[in-house]
Amino acid sequence: MTAVGDYTLADLFTLPDLPCRADLIDGHLYFPRPQNRFHSITGDLLLNGLRRTLPPVFRVRRNMTVVLDRRNGLEPDVSLIHAEAITGWDDMGYRAEDVLLAAEVVAPDTEARDRGTKPHKYAAAGIPHFWLVEMDSRTHRPVVAVHRRDEDTGAYTLTGIHHDRLRISVPYDIDIDLTAIDNR
Repeated sequence: MTAVGDYTLADLFTLPDLPCRADLIDGHLYFPRPQNRFHSITGDLLLNGLRRTLPPVFRVRRNMTVVLDRRNGLEPDVSLIHAEAITGWDDMGYRAEDVLLAAEVVAPDTEARDRGTKPHKYAAAGIPHFWLVEMDSRTHRPVVAVHRRDEDTGAYTLTGIHHDRLRISVPYDIDIDLTAIDNR
């Protein structure tokens, strides 16, 4: 992971030759290493699971920038957005107020940001839901820690930890078989 410079969101979207994935955190660009198999398959599993029961008022995206402010643009592994936020095929990101859920799959090189910096910034921006996804060291399956933003404190509160199956009713009815990773 490389951190460079004092950049703005405009730089993130216009600098030539940037890697495919980049986070802008407090004016610094971070470039994650290529994803490992678990990270990639888990992202797909969540994306497909969310889409299976997706109400028409929402859309699910992978690796799209969430614009927090002029010096912060984060790229969650999976995000749930309001459908009306989509403006066209050339969308490069979405405003924080259009995002209902940001999900981060923890990777070795991004662990500190996935656990600390990113959820703090998502909560401060008002994103109502956050999932932190990690690999169970015994089963090698995803474990999803589901958080909901507390309106009074502005911080995320853990509402559940899900092994094998992610079944929740907010922000809509979601049922994802986390053991399906075994077949991929």
